[in-house]
Amino acid sequence: MSGKQNSAVGEQQSPSSGKRKKTPKPETRLAMVRRARRINRELAEVYPYAHPELDFENAFQLLIATVLSAQTTDLRVNQTTPALFAKYPTPEDLAAAQPEEVEELIRPTGFFRAKTKSIMGLSAAIRDNFGGEVPGRLEDLVTLPGVGRKTAFVVLGNAFGVPGITVDTHFMRLARRWNWTDQDDPVKIEAEIATIFPKSEWTMLSHRVIFHGRRVCHSRRPACGACPITHLCPAYGEGETDPEKARKLLKYEMGGRPGQRLKPPPDYPGEPAPAMGAIE
Repeated sequence: MSGKQNSAVGEQQSPSSGKRKKTPKPETRLAMVRRARRINRELAEVYPYAHPELDFENAFQLLIATVLSAQTTDLRVNQTTPALFAKYPTPEDLAAAQPEEVEELIRPTGFFRAKTKSIMGLSAAIRDNFGGEVPGRLEDLVTLPGVGRKTAFVVLGNAFGVPGITVDTHFMRLARRWNWTDQDDPVKIEAEIATIFPKSEWTMLSHRVIFHGRRVCHSRRPACGACPITHLCPAYGEGETDPEKARKLLKYEMGGRPGQRLKPPPDYPGEPAPAMGAIE
């Protein structure tokens, strides 16, 4: 190919003027990494209080709550677990429970029969294989019934301080929307994101992205006009861009409403969520 032909790559000719108009160059990987890290820094300023939105007091409670959170809201889990943990505070207690009684306690979370089997099974495995203590290694956690990599990383990052990337539906959606990845498999997304950010950021990055996905960057109607990182978002305009209309789409504390936790951290700026049976 001649030099003249090379110089024309990336250009289009306007039929009216005959002038060549340059098309935007694809974002380089270096530019994407810099933009991704800037998004993380700016989300850290927006959500300095980002945290796991499940109520828990120890690794066992967090593990059970995370398994129960499948196909339901963290709020519904938080409203359900107080009675469950009061009756079965340890793996030994839950492993020895009557399944029908556990089913009744966790019924509000949905899929209660399958979830009962999982949480009783993992409790028995913790009792029998790990001395009654939740293991602190990924390879051990994923051997427990109902525990995959996502659940394992939630527990490792928030109960053991071991960095991990939690690829839930919110994280997956935003990682693709921001062009951090074009993968649709959670394990592949996790691997790609791990090459973009330092390991020390993985757990808090997960919280910030999930917070933003729940509060602002929704699946169907992103609140683009109220988003604090529009200048970094290649998908700006997919949602509502009018500031007033966008503000009405904000959720949880950003929309002036309670969050997911009944017992939020002290620095949480919103109101605690209502207990089961209260007006929601």
